[in-house]
Parts: sequence; C-alpha cells; structure tokens
Amino acid sequence: MGLDPLDIVGNLHKVKPVYQPIVSAIRHNIAGYEVLGQFQHGDEWISLGNFFHDEDVPDEFKVEVDQHLLEIAITEMLEKNHDGFLCINRTAKQLMVNDGEDLLQTLILFEQKGFAMNRTVIEVTEHDFDEDFEMLNHLLLYYKTYGIQIAVDRVGAKSSNIDRIRQLRPHILKIDTRIIRNQKSDGFQDIMYSLSMLARRIGAALLFEYIEDDFQLHFAWKNGGRYYQGYYLAKPEPYINGSHLLSVNLSEKVADYIQREKSLVEERLKHVLNWESKVRGLLPQWEGPKKIDAFIEYVTSEFDHESFRMYVCNSDGQQVSSNFRKREGTWEVETDKIGSNWAFRPYFLENMVQMKTWSRGILSDIYSDIETREMIRTFSFPLTPQHFLFIDIRYSYIYENECLLI
Repeated sequence: MGLDPLDIVGNLHKVKPVYQPIVSAIRHNIAGYEVLGQFQHGDEWISLGNFFHDEDVPDEFKVEVDQHLLEIAITEMLEKNHDGFLCINRTAKQLMVNDGEDLLQTLILFEQKGFAMNRTVIEVTEHDFDEDFEMLNHLLLYYKTYGIQIAVDRVGAKSSNIDRIRQLRPHILKIDTRIIRNQKSDGFQDIMYSLSMLARRIGAALLFEYIEDDFQLHFAWKNGGRYYQGYYLAKPEPYINGSHLLSVNLSEKVADYIQREKSLVEERLKHVLNWESKVRGLLPQWEGPKKIDAFIEYVTSEFDHESFRMYVCNSDGQQVSSNFRKREGTWEVETDKIGSNWAFRPYFLENMVQMKTWSRGILSDIYSDIETREMIRTFSFPLTPQHFLFIDIRYSYIYENECLLI
C-alpha cells in the first residue's frame, strides 16, 4: 500500500517504533533492540520500510521521521530502565543531511538525561560504501569520537569492501544468515571464515540476523556470533520489555551445541590417537633415510582405507621420499616428487617444530588439495627428529566421519 510521504511527515503522532530484540550469546538475554518504524493507517499499523527505501522520498523527510522514532525509543529505554543498546538504521544520504548534526545533537541531549552515547549503534549497509565513502567514513569516525557505535549491515555481500570495513573499524558486523539457506554452505563457509578473521583483527562483534531455525542459530553460535537476531528467537514488538521472553530456551540450545561440539572434538582426537598408535607400531620397520620408500610401503597397508597419498619430508620441508599415490585401489610410486619443497605452505614449519618438540602427530584443518581439488586433511607424524611422515586423508573418508568435517 503506497502511503503519501507528506501524510507521514505531517502526522508524526501516528508514527511509532517497533523493537526487534538483539540477543546476547554471552548472557542469553536481550542485549538491545533494533528500532523499526510503523505508521497508523486507519485501523492498522503499516511498516515504514517502503517509505525509507523509496528513492523518491526526500532524505530530509526520512531524517525527520527517524529522529521522531529515535526520541520515542530512547525515552522508552530510559522510562523502562532498560540498560541495553539501540540499533538504528541510517543510509549514507540520511547521515549527510545537515552534516549529521541533527542526530548528534539529539544524542547529546539524551546523554544529559542518562542515555550514554555508547548505547546507540548506527547501522549502515555495505551498499552505502559505494556512494561517497570518504565523506561517510569521516562522519562515522567523528561519531565514534563521541562513543557512538557503528554497525555494518549485509557484510560479505561485496568482498571489494573488506578494505573499507577495515578502515572504518566498526564495532559490529551484521551477517545475513539467509545466505546459508539459499546456497550450498561450503562457499559461504569460506566467506564466513574470512569475515571471522576480519572481525577478530579489527575487534568487531559478529551479529547474525534473520535467524529463522535451529540450523541457522547453531551456525551463528559455531561461527563466533556474539549477537543473534531473528524471528526464531523473538519477533519485533511495539514496546520494550526487559523480560521479553525468547521463543526458544537459548541456554538449553547452547548447552546442546556445546555437548555436540565436545563429542565431535573427542571423536576427532580418537582418530588422531588411533593413527598415532598405528604409525608408532610401524616404527620398528624404519631402517633409516636410505630405505624410506620401503618404510612407506608398510604404512600404505595400515592406512589403505583412510588415505590416498603419503610421503616423507625432512625438517626443512624438502620431500625425501617418493609420493605414494593411490589410484583405483592401487598404490603407485611417483619418484619424480623427490626433492619438492613444501615449506612455503602456511603453518608447515610451525607444525614441524611442534611435532619435533612434542613427539606427537598433528591433524591439519580441512583444505582444498591443489592436485585433486577435493577437500582433504593431512595427518603428519615425526618418524625421527629429522623425518616427518605426511598422510593425506581422502575426502570420502572425511565425509563418512562428521567429526573430521569440521
């Protein structure tokens, strides 16, 4: 239903906020609210989403309505004695109106009434970075000096903006969990890993929004979400309620996730310990560096089910054995791989030193093999202080064992 923008601006008494709860992963309670707007049209309340997204509506109108919503919201937070934060959406264009002074003056006024500046989170979308990033960045950095927090919405939509996010150093990165439902989550998992790393580097919290089922909540928890938002937890309400009940028992859910995760870690360690004991059992067959290939032949029979490739490197990362490569059920010996150097790989030398120091095997994380393009893991073990065995675990075996997939 198209509402006349003039009708909305001329009847601000019919405009009211609705509050979408934001839930803390740490305390399992409502940490704050995102402020949305509604307009009373006859007997029903209509979302103001279309009004704010309509390019033809002057930005001054949007700012006026937003200011009205913000004042009501902060007043209600103070009256209800709720000590959480308020998340408010603003486009770059809206923020630029009057150099962003209207918003700042409102917040300064409310700070004197007891609403601290750091309880306001201004949410901008990544899309806004395409407009005039320098001006926006300058304004947001200015806001930050007052303690105002910044959130970036729809992070990951455009990877080209990673550098701008790093520059801005927002307090919160919002991740849209609908992405994991719309596509195979392998690709998104890689994006998620990059965003988690970025968040850690710049000290930002991850907020997962649009959580609509247990799978997405578990994904958010597993990927380091500090805040959760979505209908699965709580729907928007026209009032602030400190004891706003969540639709699910988050503490129980998280307790289940923790138990599941711990059992998977324990199971994974059982694999590692089993592989360690198999290799230790073969050590009496080790006859020194001149007979390495003969030793690996013993290893192939012990790891025939799990592995598709194995070799031995020295402590500098240089391969001193042939490649033993399994093709169509038969182990082939590739002598041309002797002399290859693998020290350039991330963590390679660190893992070598760790194995040597602790005399223990190490299981790598899951990664894509350059030759086969399949997701694999590598189990490595120190045969001597100078010789290290590498056993590549094939993807089909990893897939059969959920604990190795994560």
